[in-house]
Amino acid sequence: MTIALAQQLPGLAPVERIRAIRAALGGEIVFTTSFGLEDQVLTHLIAESGADIAFATLDTGRLFPETHALWAETEARYGIKVFAYAPRHEAVEDYVAGNGINGFYASLEARKACCHIRKVEPLGRALKGASGWITGLRADQSAARHDTPFAEENAQYGLVKLNPLLDFTRDDALAFAKAHDVPINPLHERGFLSIGCAPCTRAVEPGEPERAGRWWWEDETKKECGLHVGPDGRFVRPEPVKEAFA
Repeated sequence: MTIALAQQLPGLAPVERIRAIRAALGGEIVFTTSFGLEDQVLTHLIAESGADIAFATLDTGRLFPETHALWAETEARYGIKVFAYAPRHEAVEDYVAGNGINGFYASLEARKACCHIRKVEPLGRALKGASGWITGLRADQSAARHDTPFAEENAQYGLVKLNPLLDFTRDDALAFAKAHDVPINPLHERGFLSIGCAPCTRAVEPGEPERAGRWWWEDETKKECGLHVGPDGRFVRPEPVKEAFA
């Protein structure tokens, strides 16, 4: 009997989750990495699994130098190629002309417009034609992500979105990285628990939520870049996928 992947994944060892995803889905599966802690753990697991999964990243043009250095180190360590998807230069030029180089600080609308140009639109190109999308989402990263399923149909991109580390805590990811000598961003040791674009990321103070350093000038409920939200701006929380794997 075929078991729905959403129900199967929690009972598997991490590397077996990757293999189960590859076995369940035909076509191309894309893992999008921002080289954060859980993404580095996933990179290690994908490499260990031997599964045919493509690596992609969104090079926004505003990343930390440490992130670019880790990108190169990761490719060398695992013998992989991480394909970069950059924003359309015309869109960036128009945005800067109309809003200024750091116009995203001015309003929520301006920040979301910047994220759309630099992240959301390139993501659409990265996922074009794919049947599956693997992410490093963890349920404990924020209240908005708490009820995320392991597998979900994503109508926006016409694929199955998969979150194989959903039940990992940050401590779980750190322990795995240490045990397996996984390269991680040195910014983590300086208090940057969640790392995005340099102008929009600060170190987290003791006791603050993990993602408090992202868009820190905004209300806590608004802190998503658009990659994991629907057209209405809400975090996508569909029902777990069952029939897709029957």
